[in-house]
Amino acid sequence: MKENLDKLKIGNKTFNSRLMLGTGKYKTVSDTLDSINSSDCEIATVAIRRLPMNLNNDYTSFLKFIDWEKVWLLPNTAGSQTAEEAIRMAFLGHELACQLGQEDNFFVKLEVISDPKYLLPDPVGTLKAAEFLVNKGFTVLPYINADPMLALHLEDLGCATVMPLGSPIGSGQGLNNLSNIQIIIENSSIPVIVDAGIGTPSEAALAMELGADGVLLNTAVAQAENPRQMALAMNLAVQAGRLGYLSGRMKKKQYADPSSPSIEF
Repeated sequence: MKENLDKLKIGNKTFNSRLMLGTGKYKTVSDTLDSINSSDCEIATVAIRRLPMNLNNDYTSFLKFIDWEKVWLLPNTAGSQTAEEAIRMAFLGHELACQLGQEDNFFVKLEVISDPKYLLPDPVGTLKAAEFLVNKGFTVLPYINADPMLALHLEDLGCATVMPLGSPIGSGQGLNNLSNIQIIIENSSIPVIVDAGIGTPSEAALAMELGADGVLLNTAVAQAENPRQMALAMNLAVQAGRLGYLSGRMKKKQYADPSSPSIEF
């Protein structure tokens, strides 16, 4: 088996898989664990606000069954309505990582969402929290609207990635912000991870075909009729989309062009 030379680099960490998986909304703990294993993901995100910090609590039991030597914890600040709340969640996330044996893990998926109806990220609060956390040594992965200028500002602050939404979180509407995501990808010199709104493998593949560096999913897998199988499908879709992007798409033509040239005898 050939070594994977096309690795995803975030901060000072490298990953073989470009699919990240969320751990919320699953019907059972078994579904959560089966989906993580089936997806071959190497990054799993956990909402710190929804978890007691005591790992002996039954609610967090699924954390005990994940192989944290193979999966990198990505704490997220979901539920934070202000920059201050998000900053506090980031520090708690690092404490959780330490309990799981990842003492050098300062990753944080930064979410600041003050809008309770549409759950759209707050750009001002995100910038404020990102600047503070970067200065404190965190590897910041900010969740944002598909705003090309905001993405550039966050890159200038020192964020490790930008994570534009495809459509509102949990909606399954797909890539409604296609043109803006393309601009973000073209302008960015840090990884672009498409996060939120993807509902099908074809949409995950499309995001990768555009040149995105990765995809983060939760609801599309967790709420599928067969989460484990959907996780596998998403894994294959992300791989296919990446290979398609690296291969270089054929040019579109206005007219038909036969694949078998006509030869006169």
